[in-house]
This record gives sequence, structure tokens and C-alpha cells, in this order.
Amino acid sequence: MTEADRAETIRAIFAAYLANDRAFVENALSDDLRFTSPYDDGIDKPTYFERCWRNSDWIERHELERIVVRGDEAFVTYRCVAKGGKTFRNTEFFTFDGDKVKQIDVYFGATYDNGKFVSQPR
Repeated sequence: MTEADRAETIRAIFAAYLANDRAFVENALSDDLRFTSPYDDGIDKPTYFERCWRNSDWIERHELERIVVRGDEAFVTYRCVAKGGKTFRNTEFFTFDGDKVKQIDVYFGATYDNGKFVSQPR
């Protein structure tokens, strides 16, 4: 799998999330996936789908700002625009094993509501 293929896989995962295409995302993730975010510490694939997979009806769009791939690793920074005006920016670090995503680490950015910064609970 080339670096361009990995970038395309990341784009396709984001598109599948918006389309509620769980089957595509399940196939793109390795069976031994580990997912970490400020809310999740190295959870496995079944737990990821239990906790994190939800209907994307609240999202208007993802704006993928940059994808940087080096070998089996990639960073993607995106702006998520929710219906109703709330936006936030995240960066995710992907690790691939062959053509499957083996690890995702999510780093949260600031949140805005109709252009105004929204302080998050500490």
C-alpha cells in the first residue's frame, strides 16, 4: 500500500462515517485496533464501535485540512462542522498494518459555536 493509498483510505473512512457506512469502516480497521482519545484509553475494535460509533446526522461535514503520510503512519487534521453552527478541529494519528488501520490516537482542538469560542469543562 502506497502513501497515496493510505491518504485515500483515510478520506474514505471519513466519508463512510458521514454516510453511516459501518461495514466499510469495520473492514478498514484491523481486528486488533487500538483507539485512544481524551475519553478512551487504547480501547479495542468492539469497544470502539460500542462507544464511539454513532449516527452522524449531527454532522454537516468534515473539512479535511491536511493529511500527512510517512510510511505506515499518518496525521490528519480536520474541521468538523455540526448542524446548528458548532465546529471543532481535531488531529488524528493513524498507524497502518498493511492495508488496515491498526491504531488511531485522537487529539481534540477548540470548539466554536457560530464562530464564538466555547470553553469546555475541565
